[in-house]
Amino acid sequence: MAERGSSQGPAESEPHGDGGYNAGMAVFSYIIGGTVVWSLIGWGLDILLKTRWFVLIGALLGIVGGLYLAGKHGLFTQQRGPARAEPGDDDVEGDSST
Repeated sequence: MAERGSSQGPAESEPHGDGGYNAGMAVFSYIIGGTVVWSLIGWGLDILLKTRWFVLIGALLGIVGGLYLAGKHGLFTQQRGPARAEPGDDDVEGDSST
């Protein structure tokens, strides 16, 4: 019977090496997508209300929204591989080793 803390386990399924590129593309797509969508909404409001400045507000709102979503998804943090727990880092109640 295998022990709970043994080093044998399933192989890692996540590839290493393209995390920065993928995160960069996600940030880029959030910003461009938000800018396009909110600019079109602003353009529609400009036509309905006979103004010229809603498209600019929509573009700025799209940029800010894209940056917010990228930050909310943690795409600005540097990730260096999967987090590994140290053998002594268990948060088990009743552990009196500290």
